[in-house]
Formats: sequence, structure tokens, C-alpha cells
Amino acid sequence: MTYKWYFGAILAAALVMPAVARAHEGHTEKVMGTVASIQGNHVMVKTVAGKAVMVMLDAKTKITRGTTKVTAADVKVGERVVADGPLEKDMLMAASLQVGTPPAAAKK
Repeated sequence: MTYKWYFGAILAAALVMPAVARAHEGHTEKVMGTVASIQGNHVMVKTVAGKAVMVMLDAKTKITRGTTKVTAADVKVGERVVADGPLEKDMLMAASLQVGTPPAAAKK
């Protein structure tokens, strides 16, 4: 009798595991912070929590400043950014990167 329960539990686990493994497939994460450094197509972002996350840019990454499309060369150290895409460990493959717009000049 216990053999049947044991076999049933293993069978149920084997059927459920593929669904659990795919639970986060295609899920995007959002990283918000300040650009700490830039090296080629790698942007290191320091999050508000103080964690460093490497954001990878490629030809498909949509980079914008406000509503204006910009290039990776337009991104500067110290700018605030929001990146989204799949996150693996401490590296995010950015589908989009939004660069903060500079504050409007104060009127005198």
C-alpha cells in the first residue's frame, strides 16, 4: 500500500516539475537606479537599494530619453535609468532602457 503512495507522489512530482520550471519563463524584471559605469554595450546600474546590476544592451534594445529615441552613446554616468528585460543572477538583458530627462532649468 505505501509503495503505491510513494509511486504516486513521484509521478505527481514528475508531472508538476515542468510547469514549475516554466513559471517565470518570459518574465521581465525592472531595474531602476543610477548609471555607475559604461563599457561598450554593458551599463552598470547601482539600484536604489545599493545593489549593482549589469544591464546588457544590444541592437534590439529600445533606448529613450522621455519620448525621444537615443543611442547607447548618449547614456552618461550619473544619469538615472529604468531598464526592463529578463534578469539572470545580477545581469539584465535590456529590452528597453529609459534614461531620465534632465530637470528643466529654473527661471530667474
